[in-house]
Amino acid sequence: RLGTLRVKDVSQFDIDDLHRKYADRPYEGNRVLALLSKMFSLAERWGWRERNPARGIERYPEQPRERKLSPEERERLSAALSAYVAEKPSADREDAVTIIRILMLTGARCGEVLGAEWDQFDLDAGLWIKPAATTKQKRTHRLPLAPEVVAILKNRERRSRFVFPGPGKSGHRDSIRSAWARIQALTGGIDDVRIHDLRHTYASLLVSSGASLEMIGALLGHTQAQTTMRYAHLYDDPLREATAHAGRMLSSA
Repeated sequence: RLGTLRVKDVSQFDIDDLHRKYADRPYEGNRVLALLSKMFSLAERWGWRERNPARGIERYPEQPRERKLSPEERERLSAALSAYVAEKPSADREDAVTIIRILMLTGARCGEVLGAEWDQFDLDAGLWIKPAATTKQKRTHRLPLAPEVVAILKNRERRSRFVFPGPGKSGHRDSIRSAWARIQALTGGIDDVRIHDLRHTYASLLVSSGASLEMIGALLGHTQAQTTMRYAHLYDDPLREATAHAGRMLSSA
């Protein structure tokens, strides 16, 4: 819709009109607007035009998605991972399953696992030190690893500087989307779960184990407290149980 226009000729009306076409797809529309805003910020910096026409356009309201796997769904997913490899054994499928298991055990973002390099890990100390260039917050993130993750990595063959090498230009595997779609089908009922929801599931398990929001933020690599606050409502059940226990104790007294 905009490709035939010169950069300097694109108006705020053009951007706003395009954004309004996504009224029935607000999340996608906001992502398009964010992309255009970045593009025209660069154009402004490079002197191609004086003002960013995407600036000031109101985004669609978004409700944060907080889908997490139930205990029963986690069991079905685990069974599906094994079934996926058994269905057609291959190194490619083994890698996809290993990536998903690491995502479940670390709460890391998918891109961080796909691009992980061996020199980021201190397996003796059980640490994953993510360089600033690889994290969303652009800060180094030191993540203690569960013994299960350490065992997975120690048993993995080192075929490249990347933990999960791939044939593309990046040198590492770029995606597990097709594998995830097939694994979802094998579970027979978690079609609405995204790969990123494994991160939400990890956070919910931290809450249930008694971890504080500060600790959860540190493990997930959040630099802003408000980012972690999205998980605060998960404390409702533990708090309800605590107050019910206090009520029982006081009533009996």
